Amino acid sequence: MDKSCPVPEPFSNMLWSVLFLTLLFFLTFISRFIFAPLMPEIVRSLSITQGQAGSVFLIASIGAAVGSISSGWFATRLQHKWTMVLAVLVAGSALVTLNFIVSLQAVRGAMLVLGLCAGILMPSCVATITAIVSRQDWGKALAVQQLGPPMALVTGPLLAVALGTWFVWNTTLASLGAAVILIGLLFAWFGKVGTFPGDPPNTALLKTIFSEKSFWCMVILFVLGIGGQVGIYSMLPLYLVTERGLPAETANTILGFSQVSALFMTFISGWIADRIGEKYTICIFLILAGTATLLIGCLSGLWLKVMVFLQPALIVCFFPPGFAALSRIVQPNLRSLASAFGPPIALLLGAGGLPAFLGYMGEAYSIGLGIAIVGGLIIAGSFFALPLKLLENLDDGC
Repeated sequence: MDKSCPVPEPFSNMLWSVLFLTLLFFLTFISRFIFAPLMPEIVRSLSITQGQAGSVFLIASIGAAVGSISSGWFATRLQHKWTMVLAVLVAGSALVTLNFIVSLQAVRGAMLVLGLCAGILMPSCVATITAIVSRQDWGKALAVQQLGPPMALVTGPLLAVALGTWFVWNTTLASLGAAVILIGLLFAWFGKVGTFPGDPPNTALLKTIFSEKSFWCMVILFVLGIGGQVGIYSMLPLYLVTERGLPAETANTILGFSQVSALFMTFISGWIADRIGEKYTICIFLILAGTATLLIGCLSGLWLKVMVFLQPALIVCFFPPGFAALSRIVQPNLRSLASAFGPPIALLLGAGGLPAFLGYMGEAYSIGLGIAIVGGLIIAGSFFALPLKLLENLDDGC
């Protein structure tokens, strides 16, 4: 290793640093997904179609994929800390810009930038946490980091309702953007972690990663995890309203509160992963989450609502062991590259392709049938966790 790396410490010693990194991850997530509860107002304000509204989320997924792939270029030049600072500050600025430029093109441009920033930040966040925390505590540390997405899915609708009392949609976004910029500046000033470089995506390193069968197994598993979380979340309100007859307010209320359990289930998942290993934890929770997803597409009435609450609690348990496993399929110097190329490929399919598939199924057959098919695929795909080859003897470094 020709770069200075931090000495891993017990999780308890690095708790506050992990929490700060989790906050940055949360900010890049909520910056994109707050658009979902605001979309009805955006559609009315800009007089756009539902298809045009849906396109902005696909654009964000494309941006996130491009950002993750290019993250190594930033991290090797700016170090992980300043890569994360740049991503957060640019994301906040994109939100603030919408207060002054109001059009569909501006929204699309902002979502592209927000996706890019989220993609750039995530690999540096994972690489920093796995570098500063001792190996035996990765499950706990990554469980905390993975609080970001469920917190955003819970907080986004509530924040939109709260700020919507005083502001129109673009001013709401600008207010969030100002808060994002402030926290980014605080991390730039007070943050003490991530002051080591990543590795650029050169051909030799990429060939090493792409030649690993375990890497492609992880891509498939992340497609299932991201699709089961974000993909289902994106289409669930439409399904509950159009095919199960729930009022829109009831559907959104159920959806918002159903995400609360994910806030503590990540800790349970991390605790289990530290005891039985990442592979078995991934497999078990994907089978359970796939079953709940399949039943959402088949049931109605009370049991449907039970499954809507249960599914997010189960699918979120994939991510702590998932990221821990992703950090063990290669040596430490390749962690940031594995994180930069694996999840973004999965993001395109799980967060972009899956909602499009469910929309097509809704037009041709039913969204419920599509959700049931996705549940079956999650169950079947869970077994890709078993052949993973996770390294036990990891080199020193980052």
